[in-house]
Amino acid sequence: MLNYYHSLRPYREMFQTGTPVLTYHKLGPRPRGVRIKGLYLSEKLFERQMAELRADGFTTPPLAEIFPVGNAIQRHIALTFDDGYASVLRHGLRTLAENGFRALHFLVVGCIGKTNQWDVGSGEAQEELMDASQVREWLAAGHEIGSHTLTHPFLTRIPRSQAREEIFASKKILEDLFGCQIKYFCYPYGDWNNEICDLVIAAGYKAAFTTETGINMPGEYPFTLKRFTARYPSRSLKSVWSRLRG
Repeated sequence: MLNYYHSLRPYREMFQTGTPVLTYHKLGPRPRGVRIKGLYLSEKLFERQMAELRADGFTTPPLAEIFPVGNAIQRHIALTFDDGYASVLRHGLRTLAENGFRALHFLVVGCIGKTNQWDVGSGEAQEELMDASQVREWLAAGHEIGSHTLTHPFLTRIPRSQAREEIFASKKILEDLFGCQIKYFCYPYGDWNNEICDLVIAAGYKAAFTTETGINMPGEYPFTLKRFTARYPSRSLKSVWSRLRG
């Protein structure tokens, strides 16, 4: 199975068997010296990916109409963004609107209006996160938000009481601040186990997303949904595309 999404062609047949979910982080120019280059996607490539999906007949209804996963023939796809980067608003809002697409943005609630402080220490570039007014602009444009915890921790590596606070409090804060029901959760770093999953269910979320790669089949368990990371093609990816094209 391919691990990263660059263009539709290698995935077209697979995407007809279930419901695909794409995940993005940062849109726009990539600073020099960043540790994980694949977390950035250029505005031009994002435009091309969205136009290609629209041309192939994919739609992005509200997530409540997609999950639990239904019939793949409906040609639904879910677009997700992790962390709450302001660059998504700046470089992606227009493209989403032009293609009639909705997206879900998972916010690190304790960092709204701040920066990505959880990973700057590990060598990532400091990036601006959406503030409350920008989140409201995102919502006003017809998009959704979900919880990515309070501080973006590895949930299985902290005490259960702290993990519970990260999961429960982030949901309540978002609902109080923005006046909308928070139905969706995303495990930071894709780090979860059965105990963490049970906390997410107990908090009242309707579905949760992992970093596991794959298509979501009809009847998929809604608290371990799979996603494909969208990124630019590396040299190795280019060789994969070449082989697939024959």
